[in-house]
Amino acid sequence: MMMYVLLIVGFVLLIKGADFFVDGASSVAKLLKIPSVIIGLTVVAMGTSAPEAAVSISAGFSGNSDIALSNVIGSNIFNLLIVVGISAIICPMVTEKVILTRDIWWSLGAAAVLLVMMIDMKISNIEGILLLCGMIAYIVMLIRSAKKNRTEGDDIKAMSPLKSILCILGGLAAIVFGGDLVVDNAVLIAEAIGMSETFIGLTIVAAGTSLPELVTSIVAAKKGDSGLALGNVVGSNIFNVLFILGSASALTVINASNLLIIDTVILMGITLVMYVLGKTGNKTTRLEGALCVAMYVAYAAYITLR
Repeated sequence: MMMYVLLIVGFVLLIKGADFFVDGASSVAKLLKIPSVIIGLTVVAMGTSAPEAAVSISAGFSGNSDIALSNVIGSNIFNLLIVVGISAIICPMVTEKVILTRDIWWSLGAAAVLLVMMIDMKISNIEGILLLCGMIAYIVMLIRSAKKNRTEGDDIKAMSPLKSILCILGGLAAIVFGGDLVVDNAVLIAEAIGMSETFIGLTIVAAGTSLPELVTSIVAAKKGDSGLALGNVVGSNIFNVLFILGSASALTVINASNLLIIDTVILMGITLVMYVLGKTGNKTTRLEGALCVAMYVAYAAYITLR
């Protein structure tokens, strides 16, 4: 019974934490005259990827390299199909031009580089360091872009700098702790009703560590800040591959498998589909959001049956 109570507590922390986190991040964008899409691609994306970082880096330390790799790939697929899909169903998402012309290609490029690295069935320490260098290059590019495009946020409520920081830190703490509660107790519930550990790893752990992205993007979409919502997803996917896998593989060699290579190809295909959906009419509609969710259901069925 307790695991069900803790699961609900985790969801409450995720929802309220995401609310504070989005308000704080949007306020920082207003105060610094930085487009909210930049905040979404950096602060929010990195913050909501904290559960993936905790799982994958600790898995790398403990030698469970398959968990480190499958968690990142599975989370990225979940982000693109479920997070974007549900956010678009709630509120059609206008696509920021910069995401289509720059960031989604970084996300696709990161997945392509990962695929090449996996050909020899491992990601070496040197390759991990190269991924981290890619993350540094991406952040430098974003900072330069932000300096060139300082703008006032029209409908964003600006709080004091201290309150903004407290909202971000407090919201992030609630998101991470809530995410841990949800994942841990979802696994316990799944085991109690007889699901296999393989199925749990491929679905619940990957989806569970992506709950912060899901809740944060939904809250941002409901507030009408689609730049933050979509930027959070694309930024998280880039961060997951370049920083999280980079850090994990820099610490220990990560072994790959033919199945994970197939999943990486699927991830690249889905990224291209998201580009097409965003390009058509410069927004992701409710119907397209429903299509994304249906695609994830098909993917979940595929990984279950194989």
